[in-house]
Amino acid sequence: MHNLITVKIEATKSSKMKHIILSVFLVLVCIAEFHGVNAAGECGRSSPEKEAFKLAPCAEASEDENAPVSDSCCARIKQLGRNPSCLCAVMLSHTAKSAGVKAEVAVTIPKRCNIVDRPVGYKCGAYTLP
Repeated sequence: MHNLITVKIEATKSSKMKHIILSVFLVLVCIAEFHGVNAAGECGRSSPEKEAFKLAPCAEASEDENAPVSDSCCARIKQLGRNPSCLCAVMLSHTAKSAGVKAEVAVTIPKRCNIVDRPVGYKCGAYTLP
C-alpha cells in the first residue's frame, strides 16, 4: 500500500512539473509573438530569418550562378521582390549565410527568373540587384 501511494505522489509531481514547463513555454511563445507583431521590420511581422527558411527551393541557385532556378524558387523570389528591403534582408540574413548562400549569386536570382518587375538597381548591402 505504501509503494502505491509513493507511486501516485511521484506521478502527480511529474504531471505538475510537465504542466508548469508547458505553461512557461506557452508564455514565452506568446511573448515572442507579441513582440513580433509590434516590431515590424523589413519583412513586416515576419523576420528575415524566418523568411530565409522559405527559400529552400533556391538553395542550389543561390550557391552557383550557373545552376538552374526552379519554378518554386522563382515564385517565392517574385513574392519577396515586391518588398525589395525584405528580399535583401533575407538574402543577407544569418540563416542564408549559414545555409551556404552566396549573396553575390543570390542577388542574380530575380534576373535569372526573368521577373519583369524586379527591383533592378536596388542596393542590397554591398550588392546591387541586376
